Amino acid sequence: MAQARALGLPFLHRLHPLAKFGASTVALVAVFFVDTPFIPGAIAALAFALVLVGARLTWLQRALIVVGAPVLAAVLIVTLGIWIDPKLTVGTPTILQIGDWVFRRGALDLSAATSMRLTAIVALSLLGGATTAGSDFVRALVQQLHVPYRFGYAGLAAFRFVPRFKRELAIIRQAHRARGISFGRGPVGWVRRQLASLVPLIAAAMRHADRVALSMDARGFGYRPVRTERHQVPFRGVDAAFLIGFLVAVAAIFVVGLV
Repeated sequence: MAQARALGLPFLHRLHPLAKFGASTVALVAVFFVDTPFIPGAIAALAFALVLVGARLTWLQRALIVVGAPVLAAVLIVTLGIWIDPKLTVGTPTILQIGDWVFRRGALDLSAATSMRLTAIVALSLLGGATTAGSDFVRALVQQLHVPYRFGYAGLAAFRFVPRFKRELAIIRQAHRARGISFGRGPVGWVRRQLASLVPLIAAAMRHADRVALSMDARGFGYRPVRTERHQVPFRGVDAAFLIGFLVAVAAIFVVGLV
């Protein structure tokens, strides 16, 4: 959060992780209890609008949201509607009939509700996931929700293994190319390349894990039930205002959609 403010990132990056997580989780759970397309569609539109305004995105990513999200929703409406059993929609007006297969208004309503629900899930996931650093989220869990730091920071250290392994794998493959080692082409060559990288990658992982363990021991990790925090993640008034404002907007959408 402090780094986001220092870099001048848009406002969603500067909000507390738990404010975004709480807002999106409540809305995410709520959309599963409605069977109309308006409520999840309006929530998805709200979430996408916040992401477009408050997240750092490239123009391509913005275009994917503005154009791709409606196209994906339309495709889901059609495909899901086709797969719905016509027997479940008997009694509703017929939209299209091909031979014995009938596409009715009831199937369209069900597919639209499901499509909007899936779109809302994606939008709400982007609201918090695309604008929150994993380290800030872990610190927020430890500092505000009092999750034991042994679990939080150990999990954070494990997640940081992934980019480390990616760099190690790149170095191993560069070494293979520098030595002129050829594995051939096609599936057989791909399998040989993976097997040749496996042993040095495991060795590098064990070496890195040993260094991390020594570093944590040197810092007295786990010695006390609580630790002082170098990086504070305070929950401020603007975070509470965002959380309350978003939940009020979601509640208003439910009121309008259910009336």
